[in-house]
Amino acid sequence: MGATLLHRADARGSGGRSAAAERRISRARRHFRLRKKIRGTADRPRLVVTRSLRHVFVQLVDDVAIRTLVSASSMETDIRSADGDKKAKATAVGALIGQRAQQAGITTVVFDRSGNAYHGRLAALADAAREAGLKF
Repeated sequence: MGATLLHRADARGSGGRSAAAERRISRARRHFRLRKKIRGTADRPRLVVTRSLRHVFVQLVDDVAIRTLVSASSMETDIRSADGDKKAKATAVGALIGQRAQQAGITTVVFDRSGNAYHGRLAALADAAREAGLKF
């Protein structure tokens, strides 16, 4: 009997890492590649979207001064208690970050998707932020 593949990880040469670990590493590599190209300033901050399995967090970051200008998340009480699925809550977070950015005098941002695919909750959040008046 010849040598057989015991695990899917053996076939792709991942060094024995699981598929979940490979996805996590790939996302981190994409994020590093993106961060080399984009930078936020005070007049055009970076809109950083961090996504967990349950929640979405958004920050407007000035990379020159290294500080967060505005933030919003689905952990806030008014959004957390709202009905709807995760995509609806991400839309509410996008509208909230757009509103808070307008109050802070910010109209244009650089979108940082953190290596995640522009799809689903991320796209819903971005569309809601655009509808709230942010340009990116």
